[in-house]
Amino acid sequence: MKDGIHPKYGKATVRCACGATFETGSVLENINVDICSNCHPFYTGRQKLVDTGGRVDKFKRRMDRAANSKK
Repeated sequence: MKDGIHPKYGKATVRCACGATFETGSVLENINVDICSNCHPFYTGRQKLVDTGGRVDKFKRRMDRAANSKK
């Protein structure tokens, strides 16, 4: 590797919009993020199913009809 062309890699402080902070390795000193594993709905279990236009209800009705017709 050539000397002097690579950025300095060191510790970086990551700050989330929710207020959580943690350290990681990066070429940047400070990193600001909008969402982290402390507040992300997938990791916290507060994930909501977004129903656009009643598609989930329509799917459930169709599956119920298919299950009832096979009996």
